[in-house]
Amino acid sequence: MIITTTDFVPGREIVEIIDIARGSTVRARNIGRDIFAGLKNLVGGEITEYTQLMAEAREHAMERMIADADRIGADAVINVRFTTAAVMNMASEILAYGTAVKLK
Repeated sequence: MIITTTDFVPGREIVEIIDIARGSTVRARNIGRDIFAGLKNLVGGEITEYTQLMAEAREHAMERMIADADRIGADAVINVRFTTAAVMNMASEILAYGTAVKLK
């Protein structure tokens, strides 16, 4: 599966736009990470616990987007984007989405 943030695949012709491929996950913070984050907040700097949590969430959302594209018969997903939204206190959704296409 080809995944790209561009609206084309170099050297390949798009012959069909199938649908939007999407994948999401909702992640919640946990007390262990919150304690370390609170301590980091006092001294400043990157909160690596949350950086890791969000990186894992992005990967999971992208895996689900690829599975969705595969399910609908796509060869590639173009214009891939990520978005996030708070769903409740201490929980966020990460959504990966793009245009599922067939290539020649």
